[in-house]
Amino acid sequence: MIIAIVTHAVARNDGQGRVNLEIVEAALAAGYDITLVASRVEPALLDNPRVRWIEIPVGRLPTRLLQYQSFAVRAGRWLARHRREFDIVHLNGFIAWARGDVNTVHFVHQGFLRSGFYPFKLFGSMSQAYQVMFNHLNAQLERWAFRHTRVVVPVSHKVASEVAAHGIDTEAMHVIHNGVDTGEFRPGESERARFALPVDVFMLLFAGDLRVSRKNLDTVLDALERLPANVHVAVAADISGENPYAATVAERGLVSRVHFLGMIKTMPVVMRSVDAFVFPSRYEAMSLVLLEALSSGLPVVTAKSAGGAEVIDPSCGVVLDDPNDAAGLAAAIEHLVAEPARTRAMGEAARRIALTLGWDSMGERYLALYRRLAARPDYRTLPGDAKVTQRNTGSI
Repeated sequence: MIIAIVTHAVARNDGQGRVNLEIVEAALAAGYDITLVASRVEPALLDNPRVRWIEIPVGRLPTRLLQYQSFAVRAGRWLARHRREFDIVHLNGFIAWARGDVNTVHFVHQGFLRSGFYPFKLFGSMSQAYQVMFNHLNAQLERWAFRHTRVVVPVSHKVASEVAAHGIDTEAMHVIHNGVDTGEFRPGESERARFALPVDVFMLLFAGDLRVSRKNLDTVLDALERLPANVHVAVAADISGENPYAATVAERGLVSRVHFLGMIKTMPVVMRSVDAFVFPSRYEAMSLVLLEALSSGLPVVTAKSAGGAEVIDPSCGVVLDDPNDAAGLAAAIEHLVAEPARTRAMGEAARRIALTLGWDSMGERYLALYRRLAARPDYRTLPGDAKVTQRNTGSI
């Protein structure tokens, strides 16, 4: 089988890029030939004779909007000339002006706009106006992309519901959850001293971009104020620039209980060194870091608005209805602190769930879909206003 995958990056240190990297590695292990239409590719892949890279440089155009459109036009033109060479063309959201066989949906801009937690206003500032236009335009482009592919693959059921708002029948989708490296992220010995973290406290971990309000460290700090002094939080985030939360932490008298770790390159070690993962994100499509926490054997406290929460049940964590519910977040954490035996059992359950979500499992689901599409050229899952010739009966 000959497969083309179109994405900006195929790389280990990139969320969407990591998903595509694992798909590529699964396809190569199955003996398939891969063409990558991308700006960046993991160097080790290029040593494989069955991998061809069609490089589309990022370019120097101002703004991501123009850079992405340049990529979409150039990728679309290349695919138009070479489409007959491939059994499967795999796209990722709106990535190219081209039809595809598979389109993996990692993020839905319309879902973010309608989430109730969209932080930008058209008349707020020039930067905010740009963000509003960027997201509204991408919402329309995504709609076009979803309607020009044979099979839409949301990375979570939450994402599937957002794709459905574009008029795509949820019964005509294949949900394939993102995976996790269960070997790299695993329970193990704590190394708190390595990160200058105190030993004799209940340590929470929060991970996310502090420049993005939707990650919601705000509510974590609100909850921390309600909790006993022996509850601390380690914050894994890039603070190479100005830390937007430093003043808030100082004003609330939490300096000794909030530990800013900076950009972490050894996240598996950090996760083995804490007691629980707290992630009340106001909006996520499908968070890899949440799966990594589960795989590390950590109880997870999150919210329904965080993609990935759908894989969490009461045996391994707590899912809040409202990400801004500081009292509910504090109560959930307090139960973990007060019941160490139950907390350990939740961590063990988290690990068991993660073992069903490994990268190998995800990769095989994509390969099964490729094989089905290659064997059935007429197999299609089209949008609601088009005739559906074949539907799946559930998730692959």
